[in-house]
This record gives sequence, C-alpha cells and structure tokens, in this order.
Amino acid sequence: MFTRSQLEIKTLNELRDLCHKYGIKPTGNPGYKVSYITSLMAFPELAIKQTKEARGLKRPSWDKLQVMGECLDEMGTPTDEQSALIKATMEGKKLPYPNRFDQEMLLAIYKAKLHLEQVIDLLHQ
Repeated sequence: MFTRSQLEIKTLNELRDLCHKYGIKPTGNPGYKVSYITSLMAFPELAIKQTKEARGLKRPSWDKLQVMGECLDEMGTPTDEQSALIKATMEGKKLPYPNRFDQEMLLAIYKAKLHLEQVIDLLHQ
C-alpha cells in the first residue's frame, strides 16, 4: 500500500495527516516520523490478519446467510400491479392518504428486497 521510501519523504505533519485520514494511531512516540511510518506500513497486513482470525468485521456464518436467503424467499416477487405501483411511486406519483402509507410501505419492502439481494451477492464473492 505504502512503501517506506514513499513515507520517508513526507514531513511529520503529512504523516500525522495520513494516519488521521485512515484512523490509525502511531506506533510509539508520536514525535518521531518512524512511529507513523511503522503504523502506515503495517495496517494493511494487520487488517487482513484480523479478518482471517474473525476479529472485528467478519463474514456471517453459513447459517446466517441461509436465513437471509429464506427471508428473501419469504418476501416473494412483486405482482404486475405491485411493480406498476412501485414504478409510479419512484416517478414521484403519490396516492391520497391513507393509501399513501401502504404505497410507501410497498416501496420500502421492494427497496429492502433489492438491498438484501445485493448483500447476499456481495457475501457470496
């Protein structure tokens, strides 16, 4: 990600700004460039190691992925009429109250279904 030579030519303030940008702390005394350089060179490998050790952010278990798939199946597929109302809603057309609440709920369910499909696709990569 960063090479030592790329980092060594930077000033202490530039290194401090880089660490701040990525949200990492300097290793050792923050008065020395080497403290920032060490952290900036090490964080990518540490992040990968932590992921492999299932520390911090981790992939859900197979059982949880199955539950998400079951939820997606339970949500079903919109009928032709529901699809038409979803399209009209996305164009900004609104039903009068009290049906507008149901219209907005239908759109919310549709968007949630799309996002859940994306989540499942991303986790299967």
